[in-house]
Amino acid sequence: MSPTESVDSALDQTELDTIRGIITDLENERFDLILARNFTAFAQLCHPEMQYTHSSGVREGLDRYIDECKASTYVYHQIEHPIEAITVHGDTALVHGRMKADLSVQGTRKTIDTLSLAVWVNTDEGWKLLGYQGTSAPQ
Repeated sequence: MSPTESVDSALDQTELDTIRGIITDLENERFDLILARNFTAFAQLCHPEMQYTHSSGVREGLDRYIDECKASTYVYHQIEHPIEAITVHGDTALVHGRMKADLSVQGTRKTIDTLSLAVWVNTDEGWKLLGYQGTSAPQ
């Protein structure tokens, strides 16, 4: 099975392509919102139980992550986020990719290069970001 194939045989190719398109758009939107510092709109893309795990190993829930962003603990200046694969299983989509970012953390400018995994779940309110984890990319 290729990395972009679904493990959910209940969905046909058209449905998979539609879901992948929706998830790709949502991924682009969430990074655009973070760069624009529109945390209210970002929160609307997220599941209330969202967990964000930074490449440093720090894990934060949605409210804490947004509070830290609003307080300028994290200020993103530029983000590249190529998607390598989207795997769909039922009401869950896994986005495998990379995130390269120029950001400031507690006022210190840095560049990160991570392998990333975003987890989206389809809820009554639509697709919501449930989890994100960045792991430092191998050098």
